[in-house]
Amino acid sequence: QVQLVESGGGLVQPGGSLRLSCVVSGRTFNNYNTAWFRQAPGNEREFVAVIKWNGLTTDYVDSVKGRFTISRDKNTFYLQMNSLKPEDTAVYYCASESTRQRNKPTREPDAYAYWGQGTQVTVSS
Repeated sequence: QVQLVESGGGLVQPGGSLRLSCVVSGRTFNNYNTAWFRQAPGNEREFVAVIKWNGLTTDYVDSVKGRFTISRDKNTFYLQMNSLKPEDTAVYYCASESTRQRNKPTREPDAYAYWGQGTQVTVSS
């Protein structure tokens, strides 16, 4: 059974930092692209970042480039978030893609078969 479990969310002031973690179990983590998405109240789920199955390629939505970094260490994926802004407030989800070793990581939520339960990030003074 594939499971993704996020942690690390919380309340932080603007300009602060958080590191989210996602532990993947039940599948060979380094065979699948893994992404972070977020969803704010009243908004659709939004792509944030993805790391390719081999760890050699990453992609970010423009609004977080230079501030967020996606990485992995064995079966744990991280999203380091710096210089946080109030507009980063959302529930953050990690997701594992359906297709094994897809060459080009995708930003489309429908391509991701497995999702975590989400972790709340609130940026407020």
